[in-house]
Amino acid sequence: MPRVKRGFKGRRRHNKVLKMAKGMRGARSRLFRTAREQVYRGLKLAFKERKRKKREFRALWIVRINAAVRSLGSKYSVFAGWLAKSGIGLDRKALAELALTDMEAFKAVFDKVKLSAQPQRS
Repeated sequence: MPRVKRGFKGRRRHNKVLKMAKGMRGARSRLFRTAREQVYRGLKLAFKERKRKKREFRALWIVRINAAVRSLGSKYSVFAGWLAKSGIGLDRKALAELALTDMEAFKAVFDKVKLSAQPQRS
């Protein structure tokens, strides 16, 4: 099979991959073939970890909300049900931030949610 010199386009593609491989050790930053393998693997793992990060933050928010709600004498699952019924549009991130930084405001939200979720008797 004859040797192919790739010219401008191939060099540009190689340089793009080698630029992304900067900071890697040894041949992984210098040789195109190994650099390409490592760069593609890194991109794949970065995609996966971005998804995992979202999962982990959601779990952290739930833990924080649960701790705050338990200090007020309820459970997270019950509180989540009340929240859905009350129609208050605070998400887990905002609730967790309130629980962590401003417990008085969280208690006010908790009381409002609890009150609006209870069936009104006439």
